[in-house]
Amino acid sequence: MIALIGRKIGMTQLFNEEGMRIPLSVIKVEPNVVVRERTMEKHGYRAMVLGADTLKKSRTRKPYAGQFPQGVDPKRFLLEFKDFEKECTVGESVGVEIFEGVRFVDVRGTTKGKGFQGVVRRHKFAGGPGAHGSKFHREMGSVGTGAFRKIVKGSKMPGRMGNERLTVQNLRLFRVDKERGLLLINGAVPGRRGGMVVVLKAAKK
Repeated sequence: MIALIGRKIGMTQLFNEEGMRIPLSVIKVEPNVVVRERTMEKHGYRAMVLGADTLKKSRTRKPYAGQFPQGVDPKRFLLEFKDFEKECTVGESVGVEIFEGVRFVDVRGTTKGKGFQGVVRRHKFAGGPGAHGSKFHREMGSVGTGAFRKIVKGSKMPGRMGNERLTVQNLRLFRVDKERGLLLINGAVPGRRGGMVVVLKAAKK
């Protein structure tokens, strides 16, 4: 596995060799620091714990800062990745260069929260007729059953929409900008601008 923690900073567009316009999501990746290493001998599996987004030491509580090795500043985000392909040591920084040669990636993030929504917006229900005499426009209609006199668990109903963890798979990695620490990805990336995302080497490609 190859993975990095970054931030979604927006979208742009570039042109390929054939002159086709390519819409791109831009991921800013500050160097990820290896905070801990999991080994087969000690933990029973191989993994790397990466940290990103440096915190001020004055605003970090001692119990949280105590898990970082000597010489490594506290990080806001800590994630563990099993079977990390790149050989790293604790304290080493990892940048976007590890994605050179990778063509497809998976991007994991938290979708935009949209609050409490009805069935028309949340589940794409058609609703009723739009005429004035209808009296049934955006309601969900009957939800019970005639036989069991109860509401079936898992029925599509109004509720909280968005703010969920989502992984978008098999997005094409258009370009790796090592100088500015950017990943240009062809496709939509979940989450708001400025939100934390995880970019992984595609598992199904």
